[in-house]
Amino acid sequence: MTTRVTVRLEGVGKSFERAGAKPLAVLEGVDLELRHGEILGILGRSGSGKSTLLRMIAGLTPATSGAVTFNGKPVTGPPPGVAMVFQSFALMPWLTVLENVQLGLEALGTPAAEVRSRSVAAIDLIGLDGFEQAYPRELSGGMRQRVGIARALVVNPEVLLMDEPFSALDVLTAETLRTDLLDLWSAGNLPIGTIVLVTHSIEEAVLMCDRVVVFSSKPGRVVAELPIELPRPRDRTDQEFAHLVERLYAELAGGLGAAAPRHVATKAVKAPLSTHLPEVSTGLMAGLLEALDAPPFSGRADLPVLATTLRMEVDDLFPVADVLHLLGFGRLEGGDLVLTNLGSQFAEADVDERKELFGRQLIANVELIGHVLQVLNERSDHRAPYARFSAELEDHLAPFAAEETLRTAITWGRYAELLSYDDRSHMLGLEDVTA
Repeated sequence: MTTRVTVRLEGVGKSFERAGAKPLAVLEGVDLELRHGEILGILGRSGSGKSTLLRMIAGLTPATSGAVTFNGKPVTGPPPGVAMVFQSFALMPWLTVLENVQLGLEALGTPAAEVRSRSVAAIDLIGLDGFEQAYPRELSGGMRQRVGIARALVVNPEVLLMDEPFSALDVLTAETLRTDLLDLWSAGNLPIGTIVLVTHSIEEAVLMCDRVVVFSSKPGRVVAELPIELPRPRDRTDQEFAHLVERLYAELAGGLGAAAPRHVATKAVKAPLSTHLPEVSTGLMAGLLEALDAPPFSGRADLPVLATTLRMEVDDLFPVADVLHLLGFGRLEGGDLVLTNLGSQFAEADVDERKELFGRQLIANVELIGHVLQVLNERSDHRAPYARFSAELEDHLAPFAAEETLRTAITWGRYAELLSYDDRSHMLGLEDVTA
C-alpha cells in the first residue's frame, strides 16, 4: 500500500443554518487523509456527520469551513474521479440494469460504443451477467445494490465512497456481497484506488478496512484512528480480531476506563435543557438492566459480547447505554457497560417500585422533565400545550431532534406517572388531560 494522499480534509466544518436559531454544527475541525490503496472505515454514532462527510468529499455539499482537496485541487463540485454508492440503492426504476449502469458514463459524454462495452464489463465483474435487461423491481435487495456498485465502478473512480451499503440487506446477502467485494479488491480486479466505507457495524469495519477512524457526535470530530493490520481473508474468531472489535467499542463508548467493582454507585450529570434525548423505550431499558443484572453478566458486560447476545447493532445499543448512564442506572466504562446500585435495584424491583425509582431519576437528571413539571405546576389548570415546549426546544436543537426529545420526555414522564398527555388536543398536564 502506498502513502499517496488522494483526498485531504483540513479543519473541515459543516453547519446548517436554522431560522431564528444558531446554526447547527454537524462537523467541526475534521483533519483526515484518504490514502491510495486502502479501505478506510468511518465509524460513529448517529449524528456524528458520517454521511455529511462523504457528501462533502463527493462534492455534493460544500464545507462551511476548512478545505477539502482531491489530488491537490479544491473540491468545489463533484470531482470526476470520485463515485458514491448509497444505502438506498438509488436506482432509476424505469431503466434496466444496463441503462442504470450506463448513466454515469453517458453524463461524462463517453462514446456510445464504449459506454455499452464498459457497462457490460462492470455488470459482469459484479456478478450480474445475464440481468442486463432486467428492471430493478425484478431484483432482490442484494442484486439492486450490486447494480449500484457496478454503476459506481464503471467510471473507473480513483475514490469509491460507500455510505452504509450493506445495512439495508439481510444478514446473509450482506455477508455474500462483502465477501465478493473483498475478493475483487484483494485480487486487484477493481478499478479503484481508495474505498471509504461508512458503517455502523464495528465487526464490518474490522473485517473490511485497513484503517478505521472514529467520530464523536454533535458535532462530529475525529477522536480515534486505528490501523487494522490483520491479513486477508480475516477470521472473525481470531483473538486479535476480537481485540480490535473491543478497542473500537471502547472508543465509541468514550475511551478506555479503569476496572471497577460490581454495582458501584455513580452520580449522573444532569442533562441540560439543550440535550437531545434519543427515542429509547422504557421496556428496552428495563430489558437491558435485567440482562445486565443476571448471569452471565452479573453487573458488567463486555459491549461486543452484549451486542452479540442481544443481537443489537451499535446504533441500537449505545443510545440505551447512554440513557442508562444519564439516569444513573449504568455506566459506560471503556468497552464495558457496568450496572450501578440503582440499576440493580431497578432490575429487581416490582412495577410500582420501578416507576417510582425511574421518576425520581428523571427529575434529578433530566432538566427538561423538571422544567415541564415546573411549568405545569405554575399554571392554574396544570395544563400546557405541546407547542409551548417544542418551540422552546427548537431554540437549542434542530426541529427533528427537538421533536424526538419532547416525545421521548413525554413517554418517560407518562411511564413514571409524572405527567399525562393527550395526542388529540396536544396538551400536557399533571392530571388526566383526556378527561
